[in-house]
Amino acid sequence: MIAIAADGVFDGEVYSGGGAVVVVEAGRIVSVGPAGTTPAGCEVTRFDGCTILPGLIDTHVHLCCDGKPGALDRIPDFTAPELDAVIESSLRTQLAAGVTTVRDLGDRDWAVLDWRARHPDALLPTILASGPPITIPNGHCWNMGGAVTGDDALRAAVAERVTRGADVVKIMASGGINTPGTDPAAAQFTAAELLVVVEESHAVGLPVTAHAHSLDAIRFALAAGVDSIEHCSFITASGLGVDESVVEELVATGTPVCPTLGIVPGMTPPPAVLEHLRRTGSDLSTRNALFARLHHSGVRIISGSDGGITPAKAHGILPESVIALTDGGLSPTAALTTATRHAATALNLPTKGRLTPGSDADLLVVHGNPTTDITTLRSPEALFVRGRRELSVCGGR
Repeated sequence: MIAIAADGVFDGEVYSGGGAVVVVEAGRIVSVGPAGTTPAGCEVTRFDGCTILPGLIDTHVHLCCDGKPGALDRIPDFTAPELDAVIESSLRTQLAAGVTTVRDLGDRDWAVLDWRARHPDALLPTILASGPPITIPNGHCWNMGGAVTGDDALRAAVAERVTRGADVVKIMASGGINTPGTDPAAAQFTAAELLVVVEESHAVGLPVTAHAHSLDAIRFALAAGVDSIEHCSFITASGLGVDESVVEELVATGTPVCPTLGIVPGMTPPPAVLEHLRRTGSDLSTRNALFARLHHSGVRIISGSDGGITPAKAHGILPESVIALTDGGLSPTAALTTATRHAATALNLPTKGRLTPGSDADLLVVHGNPTTDITTLRSPEALFVRGRRELSVCGGR
């Protein structure tokens, strides 16, 4: 049994100051209490001037992508050993940023699921994985190996994900920005086709998340009853077109939205993204403000980085995703919940994203108080993975 002491704790929803102690045993949190509640004989690690919070959850990553130029295009060029090395490097970079759980939403030919099966005890972020996203021939991310046509093929695709041990089914409801020849303003599947995937997945207990940039794709995804939406950009042929009836449906259904905000500070988005922003008459600040507006309307926002797909979207930038929400107008506390408790709830992870007895002892320590200075997320002081300290994160200031 060990105890970790600091000036305050953020439990995934609420900050408490005045001194705090988190007691850990066998990889689980035993108790969270005020200063002076350390059990007798318990070893104490103290972090003065710091806050303890749950390890962060990045709900949208691509571990097979190395964050270099053309990362998505180069996935098929990697050999199996090279893919393994990229996956492990990606996980270590995520860990160094304070991320202890990732949801991989698009690998190449099951590489992430296979890596996870071979490394069940790795002291690295916990992985939820979709395998290759379901897409259309030559559609967005077709080179990951998930292209299908027709209802029977859609059913077979879901069945294969069950056999492979996927935790979630990802479907490309719209085109994407970073796949040449696809249109993010256009839907790739009809509402009826999406319903086939949702019904097949739900019948075996798997959630479905939909990549949906276009307004039509968002509408179709909601009509089909998907469990979450990635990007949710409200793009039409003429630009941005936020439909208030769609916003109301997002609120009414409680469908979580992951906007994949944030880039590496100082980096310029790739040309395809810049052209997309020009066509839609928007910029990064516009997107930040859009999702803050959706949050204030009652939409459930969760944070994910899209890490790995470009140099501007490198692994380990989840803190920037959270900070971007505050730039748009969320309070630091509300933004923090999108990468802790609310992310865990959306991903059905009851032992993650919280500092409560029985939760996994995935703990992030940052200097100061992140509910008053969210930028402290950029410099982790310490990290504990299932109760064991990660030595590569040590006094990041």
